[in-house]
Amino acid sequence: MKEFIEKIAFTKSASGKETGSRTAVEKLEESQWNLNKSFKNRIGEYMIEKLIFVLGITALLIMGLIFVFLIRTGFRLFEDVTLGQFLMGREWYPNATNPRFGILPMIAGTTMVTVGAILISVPIGIGSAIFIAEVAPPKTKTVFKVIIEFLSAIPSVVLGFLGIVVLSNWVRISFNLSSGFTVLTGSIMISLMALPTIISVADDAIRALPDEYREASLALGASKWETIKNVLLPAASSGIIAAVMLGVGRAIGETMAVMMVMGNAVQIPSSFLVSGRTMTATIAAEMGDTVRNGTHYNALFAIGVVLLLMTSIINIISEFVLHRAQKEGR
Repeated sequence: MKEFIEKIAFTKSASGKETGSRTAVEKLEESQWNLNKSFKNRIGEYMIEKLIFVLGITALLIMGLIFVFLIRTGFRLFEDVTLGQFLMGREWYPNATNPRFGILPMIAGTTMVTVGAILISVPIGIGSAIFIAEVAPPKTKTVFKVIIEFLSAIPSVVLGFLGIVVLSNWVRISFNLSSGFTVLTGSIMISLMALPTIISVADDAIRALPDEYREASLALGASKWETIKNVLLPAASSGIIAAVMLGVGRAIGETMAVMMVMGNAVQIPSSFLVSGRTMTATIAAEMGDTVRNGTHYNALFAIGVVLLLMTSIINIISEFVLHRAQKEGR
C-alpha cells in the first residue's frame, strides 16, 4: 500500500514538472513571437516613413524643376525686350514685323476679372455657407450640398459654352451692348466656378466649431442671428478666409471659360462692360502657334512667371491674414 501511494505521488510530481516545463516553453515561444512581431512592425514603420519622405522630396524636386524651367525660359525674353516694355507696354503684337510684347492689358484684364469674381462670389458663398450650416433644415442641407457638388463637377468648357449661349446674351440685352463678351461676363462665369469651393470650405469651417459656442451664446440671451454674427463668424474666420483665398486662386488660374466669354481683346478695360483678355487666356490661345525658343515663346513663359508671382503674393497675404486671424482667435 505504501509503495502504491509513493508511486502515485511520484507520478503527480513528474506530471507537475512536465506541465511547468510546457508552460515555460509556451511563454518563451509567445515572447519570441511578440519580439518578431515588434521587429516586423518597426521595419514596416521605417519603410513607410522612408517611402513618404522620398515621395515628399520627389514632389518638391518636381515643383522646383518646374519653377526653374519656367523662370529660365521666361527670362530669356529680356534679351530682346526690356522689363519696363514687357510689364508696362500697352501693345501686344507678337507676330508683327516689329513685334511688341506689352502685357499691361492682360494684367489689367486678369485683375478686373478676379476682383469682379470676388465681389460676386464671396458674399453669395459665405451667405450660402451660413444658411447651409446654421439655418437650413436637414433635407434642404442635403439638397444644397448635392447641387454644390454637382456644380463643382461641371467642366469649365461646358460652363464656357453656357456662357456663350446664355450668359453673354443676357449681358448684351440687359446692358444694351453690341456684344455680350465682356469682363463682366467673365467675372460672373468665374464666380460661378469659385462658388462651390468657397461654400464647401466655409461650411466645413462653421460646422467644425464646438456646439458649446452656440449653446453658450443662446444661453446668454443672444438671438440666432447675433450668435452667427458675433460668435460663429469670428470663430470660423480663419477657415472662411481660407475659403476666399481658394476662390481667388480659382479665379486667377481659370483659362478656358474666361477665354470663351471675354472677347479676348488685348486692351486695358475701361469698365466691366467691354472686352478684355487675361494672362491665362493668352498663354492657352497662343502657345500652339509659337516657334520653340523664339521671342514669342519666351514671352508666354514670362507671362507665366508674372502669373506665378501674382499667385505667390496672394498666398503670402492669405497666410498673413490667416495667422493674424488665428492669433486674434486665441
